Amino acid sequence: MSPGQRWGCAVLAGAVIAMLAGCGTPGAPQPPSLNLPERATDLSAVRAGDQVSLSWTTPKKNTDKLVIKGGVAVRVCRQESVGPCIDAGTVTIAPGAGGSFSERLPSSLAAGPPRVLKYFVELKNRKGKSAGLSNAAVTLAGAPPEAMRGFTAEVRKAGVVLSWTPDEEEAAVRLQRKLLTPLAAKPQQGLMAPQPEPLEQNLLIEDGSQGRALDKSIHFGETYEYRAQRVARLTVDGKALELDGELSPPVKVDAEDVFPPAVPAGLAAVATLGENGGEAAIDLSWSPDSEADVAGYVVYRREGAGAWERISPAEPVVGPAFHDAHVQTGHTYQYAVSAVDQGGHESARSAEAQETVPNP
Repeated sequence: MSPGQRWGCAVLAGAVIAMLAGCGTPGAPQPPSLNLPERATDLSAVRAGDQVSLSWTTPKKNTDKLVIKGGVAVRVCRQESVGPCIDAGTVTIAPGAGGSFSERLPSSLAAGPPRVLKYFVELKNRKGKSAGLSNAAVTLAGAPPEAMRGFTAEVRKAGVVLSWTPDEEEAAVRLQRKLLTPLAAKPQQGLMAPQPEPLEQNLLIEDGSQGRALDKSIHFGETYEYRAQRVARLTVDGKALELDGELSPPVKVDAEDVFPPAVPAGLAAVATLGENGGEAAIDLSWSPDSEADVAGYVVYRREGAGAWERISPAEPVVGPAFHDAHVQTGHTYQYAVSAVDQGGHESARSAEAQETVPNP
């Protein structure tokens, strides 16, 4: 081989080595993606009557963190106690969308005592494979409590008295209250304007066998709507589960304050004479009324079996005391007082107090 041929072969060999060095060493082969949708982790269940409604969020990506293309097939199953998860139905949901499913319970699950019922969803790929079941959404199987009967509402001075026909099982009772005249719709002025109360409130009566409850949190002048339902309760792993009965028809209440204040108590009368036989008088005192809407008091007097006469001014007496200077020595008087609220409602008269003005 001539020197020129040897030089050419050397150049070609160097080029081949350089090309191989530039390609690098190939890595280990990667397994193909299984394209398994990620598990749903926020499944929840709500039972109303014999209907169970599920909701969840469908993941956007699979377990390889790749965006899922096309709809996701979802298998829904339910499990009673520790038995197998029985198919309840299937739906197809778009990736990232909110999933939902509803079913009417089979008659066997809608009867009997309350017991745990778990739901799961399983998100599958096109080959029917999945990454596993979702979290468990727990509700109750069993017959719901019987519907409320005889539900009524009556306004009293202490609040709204709610009554119903009690059942034999002493189930809990949930009372739902809705404010029909929110303060937000009314003009409010000043720093002391009342804060708007919640539009809706719930009150749970643990033992409904008494057949009555008192809602003391109302505000007079408002209109409310009440509904009631019996509730079966079961504690599972420290968490209270509830099975609601049918809601009663609504009962509307106009909370008008037509109730007089409490009757004043502790009335006492003490006669006095001025110095050196001067002007006589009788001083009255009584226990103040603690009700917030009391405007004042009215004082009455009579002699013997005579008729009661109002002796206080036209405007109610503000404090729990009164000075009667229109008396005569040697006469005996009976006194009584009543309370008047801001709406002009007057209580019954108090127990009498009698006093004789001594002769000078």
